[in-house]
Amino acid sequence: MRRKGLAIMAAQTVATSVDLGPATGLSCRECGTRFELGPIFACAECFGPLEVAYELPTGDPEALRAAIEAGPNNIWRYAPLLPVPADVAAKPSLNPGFTKLVDAANLAKELGVTGKLYVKDDSGNPTHSFKDRVVAIAVEAARAFGFTTLSCSSTGNLAGAVGAAAARAGFRSCVFIPHDLEQGKVVMAGVYGGDLVGIEGNYDDVNRFCSELIGDPLGEGWGFVNVNLRPYYGEGSKTLAYEICEQLGWQLPDQIVIPIASGSQLTKIDKGLQELIRLGLVEDKPYKIFGAQAEGCSPVSTAFKAGHDVVRPQKPNTIAKSLAIGNPADGPYVLDIARRTGGFVEDVTDEQVVEAIKILAQTEGIFAETAGGVTVGVTKKLIENGQLDPALTTVVLNTGDGLKTLEAVAADSGQTATIRPSLDAFRAAGLA
Repeated sequence: MRRKGLAIMAAQTVATSVDLGPATGLSCRECGTRFELGPIFACAECFGPLEVAYELPTGDPEALRAAIEAGPNNIWRYAPLLPVPADVAAKPSLNPGFTKLVDAANLAKELGVTGKLYVKDDSGNPTHSFKDRVVAIAVEAARAFGFTTLSCSSTGNLAGAVGAAAARAGFRSCVFIPHDLEQGKVVMAGVYGGDLVGIEGNYDDVNRFCSELIGDPLGEGWGFVNVNLRPYYGEGSKTLAYEICEQLGWQLPDQIVIPIASGSQLTKIDKGLQELIRLGLVEDKPYKIFGAQAEGCSPVSTAFKAGHDVVRPQKPNTIAKSLAIGNPADGPYVLDIARRTGGFVEDVTDEQVVEAIKILAQTEGIFAETAGGVTVGVTKKLIENGQLDPALTTVVLNTGDGLKTLEAVAADSGQTATIRPSLDAFRAAGLA
């Protein structure tokens, strides 16, 4: 009953006339019921998740490709495919996106990859994680629906992205995090001047609290980017798919390895790839999507390997805190996509995460946070187990900067030696 009340409450606040570009409404992923655009996150009929429905551009794919390529070097080049107004690039924004697709030849050699291996390095975003993409889209929805406060439940990266985007766009921010996050993420989330509230418990406890706040008068005028604005927020992850394909010369990769927290990023990357195919922007061909989790929070990989369709919640216990969502909302849809594309969902230990962070840093000069260690570690494991074809073109996602999770590698990544400022001391240290 509580959940139905939230859905009805949200439906009563639907805006009847908003400009979100090609977005025409919301559609339930389970039963297909349509709703007008508004801050709705659950279907009032079956409680299924809602996602944005579009009237996407039709016509000459070459003309659309040319228009995209002539756009700004950020996610707004894809505005015709996103739930944002046409003039979005003129609004105050952090303008995330169009991050590097690194040709990772050194990492390929280390992992035994004989085809092309790329790292999509989203640590180059304004707050150094992919969360800037999803928040940028949510900000436009918050503007359209007249919200005055931006909020979220977060495992760290999202808190910083919301704080920064709110400061830039002129919103108040109040974000909620588990009380025991990595210190780097706490500082980065707090520096933007908004309210940062630690909740005693894990991410799932934080998320439940935010759902309660939405249904209370205290939450009036608040846009929770990953709750009541979630359908719009999730669409930001599609831009990863768009960029990867554009940067590959408008081609689909053969294989993609994606970290799983809630699972939304993986499902929306698949949605983005399917849209590019339907629009004729890329040639249709098979591709495989692989999901990556840490062993200490691996509800989706556990379900996948057991052949289950239901994802059973787990209590997180891993250094990969940005992926530590024990009850992932999009878990069942991840299973469907991995199975449909012929991919796999795998997990690695914390020790393997740390090893993978070092491998990526020492081969490509990319310092990944723990989530990036998960994707590289899972890629290594998939190759060793014969589940990922090393001869095909593969893209691995790094979703954040290692400076946010220094604790993971600090113990054995310090000074090689401490010496007096003399050549004799340098020789004596055996470093010459």
